[in-house]
Amino acid sequence: MFQKVLVPLDGSDLAECALPHVIRMAKEGFVKNVCILTVIDIHPSALLEGADTTAIYKAQTANSQEYLGKMRARFQAAGIEVTTEILQGPAAQLISEYAKEKQVELIVIATHGYSGVKRLMFGSVAFRVLHDSHVPVLLIRPDSCQV
Repeated sequence: MFQKVLVPLDGSDLAECALPHVIRMAKEGFVKNVCILTVIDIHPSALLEGADTTAIYKAQTANSQEYLGKMRARFQAAGIEVTTEILQGPAAQLISEYAKEKQVELIVIATHGYSGVKRLMFGSVAFRVLHDSHVPVLLIRPDSCQV
């Protein structure tokens, strides 16, 4: 049994593909506590010159809080103990650091499953978490969404 499982979400349908798997694992007694994490990572090139970065982060944080509230309700409706967390910065790095700091036993994260040139072009938070994490990582492919 995993005492604490981390599920990083970015608000996309792809990321949410991990949720049915985690819910099933929890209902079957393999997971005790779930932490849903979202990371606000605004790339500097996305900020216009003179943009109010504080206002942008506040808006992103408010959106993330609303989103995580919906995710929390989904888990609570299934009778699963869940916490949520919002961090700011580079996603892959913060996910790995958070897992280590909070003594997470498993990270469950969805991935596009890109390889080769596509992965190099688009990058992959899931791939970097897999590479950098000190705990096991369960990668969920989008084609496995139908649990």
